[in-house]
Amino acid sequence: MADVLLDFQFPNSINKVWNALTNSDTLAKWVMENDFKPIVGHKCQFRNPQWNLIVDCEVLVVEEPYKLSYTWVGGPINTIVTWTLKEEDGTTYLHLEQTGFEKEDQAFNGAKYGWANMGEQLKNVLAEM
Repeated sequence: MADVLLDFQFPNSINKVWNALTNSDTLAKWVMENDFKPIVGHKCQFRNPQWNLIVDCEVLVVEEPYKLSYTWVGGPINTIVTWTLKEEDGTTYLHLEQTGFEKEDQAFNGAKYGWANMGEQLKNVLAEM
């Protein structure tokens, strides 16, 4: 098994970062179009028509503003995405864990690259909020 593990730091409050992770309109700015709601059991999709990509999700954990987890299923990927947040001295530390990859293959590397890129986009979105 292989897991994508990434860490981000933002000079923003934990609540602002939480909002960017859980608000459908804000998520669309840095991840994909979606119908996400931070409610355990909610089933939703992230869609990118440009890549003909649909990711099916089900929300598993909502511990506002510290932890969010949901399934991430699309194409060959059947994984779980978990975000963990911690705030210290005005900085929010965001940890991403995507588990369930069988090995470090193209899907794994694509996810790792994609999330790293989206993390940079999240930084820009937070700066504009």
